[in-house]
Amino acid sequence: MTKFIRRLQRIGSSILVSLPKEWVDANNLDKSSQVELETGQDSISISANKEIRPTKELVISYPLPKEENIVADITGAYLLGYDIIQINSKSIIPGEDREQIRNSMRRLVGMEIIEEDAYHINMQFLLDATTLNPQKILKRMSSIALGMYDDATNGLTSDDKSNLQTIPNRDVEVNRQYFLLVRLIRSTLVDRRLATTFNLENIDILDYRVAANLLENAGDSIVELSNLIYNSSLSKEHTKKIFIVVKNFSILAEKSIDAFTKPDRLLAIETISSYKELEDKLGSLRASLDKKKEIPIDFLDLIYMFEKVIQSWADVADLVKPIYNE
Repeated sequence: MTKFIRRLQRIGSSILVSLPKEWVDANNLDKSSQVELETGQDSISISANKEIRPTKELVISYPLPKEENIVADITGAYLLGYDIIQINSKSIIPGEDREQIRNSMRRLVGMEIIEEDAYHINMQFLLDATTLNPQKILKRMSSIALGMYDDATNGLTSDDKSNLQTIPNRDVEVNRQYFLLVRLIRSTLVDRRLATTFNLENIDILDYRVAANLLENAGDSIVELSNLIYNSSLSKEHTKKIFIVVKNFSILAEKSIDAFTKPDRLLAIETISSYKELEDKLGSLRASLDKKKEIPIDFLDLIYMFEKVIQSWADVADLVKPIYNE
């Protein structure tokens, strides 16, 4: 066995190491080839696994037609599972366009620019899909969104609402995790090796796609909710009434995600029942003021937005499949 010493290098947020040329040539590998890694406590082995699915590559000719958008094209290719995206141009790529491309990379977990010159920009997905976990990604989406929710809710009764202005930036990370999960789900549909690794049937994969979309929409709704709270002119008496009803929602939402990822139908049924109770409380809150005929429009808007956010996690719990005795 021949030993080699290599120095680690950083490209973007990834650490890379070069492989010995002799070993690469002997196994007929090229820059687009995939290898299999197996890690130990203080060791790593690399195998030229010929059964790994072929790398998906896409070449984008630049400049694009007027009706096309480079950021949308890159994002679309990422979501479709392309491992390598090459942008080739016959003329120098303008600096403004390069900055757009770099910004698009920041939205796509695992995608890095690995080669770049005046006429070319090459990107590659550097994560091994088999090391990812759909359950963990979905939980991370939910955790970030619920952190946003808690801060927005606390803004109902806090005199300092400056923290509400940070919520849109935090939603960017929800979107990043959403793109990663959608890419992983689509890859799993066409690669049964991944489906086996994650122990997911086709119906489970579809449910993950729906759940991911629900949480991504929840993040957007919380941004809208935080803006309403920030600009609200409601009295503290009104905002406190809403706060008392919705302040502990995160505990309920976490049960939805647990029920979905386990999956646990009994927990889902229990959670759905709790959602109905919460929705009834919000409805009663609206009705109590309606009787007095003094409902500020801001009050109704806030209740509507809370109902919209809460419904996202309720719909996730609804995805848990019923148990049938065959």
